[in-house]
Amino acid sequence: MPRAEDIVRFDDAPSPPGESPWVPGAAPSREIAIVDADPGWPQVFGELERRVRAALGDAALSITHVGSTSVPDLPAKPVIDIDLIVADSADERAYLAQLEAAGFTLTIREPWWYEHRCLVLADPRCNLHVFSPDNPEAARHVLFRDWLRRHPDDRDRYRDAKLQASDAANIAGEHAMQYNARKQPVIREIYARAFRAAGFLP
Repeated sequence: MPRAEDIVRFDDAPSPPGESPWVPGAAPSREIAIVDADPGWPQVFGELERRVRAALGDAALSITHVGSTSVPDLPAKPVIDIDLIVADSADERAYLAQLEAAGFTLTIREPWWYEHRCLVLADPRCNLHVFSPDNPEAARHVLFRDWLRRHPDDRDRYRDAKLQASDAANIAGEHAMQYNARKQPVIREIYARAFRAAGFLP
C-alpha cells in the first residue's frame, strides 16, 4: 500500500519538453460516447482478466476492474478499464510481447509518470493500465471506485459531470484527454471526500 501522503498528492505535471505519452501512430480517441450502465460489464472484465492471466501467468501480480464500468448503475464509455500490476512496469520485456500476442496494442508509455503504460484491445474494448506495486494512482483508482459504489449521491454527481463533459467535448470536437480534463474538478471534489473518510486528510 502506498503512503497516504502519496495517494492524496496528484501528479499533474505535463510531459517533459519534447516528449509525448503516445507511442508513434497512437493518439487520443475522439469517440466520446457515454452509454447506460451495462450489468454485463463485470462479466466482460472477467473474460479480459482470464486473457491477461493466460498471457502473463504469475507475472500479473494483480488485475483489477476500475473506472466507470466497475461501478454499478454508472453510465460510461463502453470500454473496460483494468489496472494490471507487474513487478516493474518499466521492464516491458517481462510483459509487453506476451500481451501483444494476446491482442493488446501499446498506445501510451510514460516513464515520467509512475512508469505508466497503457495498452488497448479492440474487442472487447479495453484500456489496460500497467503499474508497479504500491502505485499511488492505482490505489486512487480503487478508492474512487469503492467510494462511488458506496455513495450513490456522488455516483450520480459524477454521472452528471460525465454527461455534461461529453456533450461539451463532442460539440467542441475535443478528444478523450480533453473530456477527462472537463470532469476533473468534480473528480477532485469526490476524491477529497473519500480521502477525508479514509483518514488521509484532516
